[in-house]
Amino acid sequence: MSAVTGRKRNKTQNIEDETLFRDSPQRSFIKALTYRLLASGVMFFVFFIIFRSTTQRTLNESLGDASLISIIDFTVKLTIYYFHERIWSGINWGKYWRRNYWARRAWKRAYRKAHK
Repeated sequence: MSAVTGRKRNKTQNIEDETLFRDSPQRSFIKALTYRLLASGVMFFVFFIIFRSTTQRTLNESLGDASLISIIDFTVKLTIYYFHERIWSGINWGKYWRRNYWARRAWKRAYRKAHK
């Protein structure tokens, strides 16, 4: 077997060894849910503080307004984030980056050979 054939086989073998992984829909949903719970909790406190400091509403009115906005915010953004996550789950770009990725590129090897 020649050296050229051996190199081609190694490249093919490396490509086959890189198994493609994709997040499951359940994982995407849990990631979206936990992110939105955290973000909506923070926004609830921001809304509550704004309502209490800028309006003359009672505590219960401010809590009710902040809750309503947080529920709407949570529902809409959870849905958007879930579908965004599912779309990006199917895109391979940047997903399988390895530390030596650029060292394997042909232009880099050619550059090194030219500047020895």
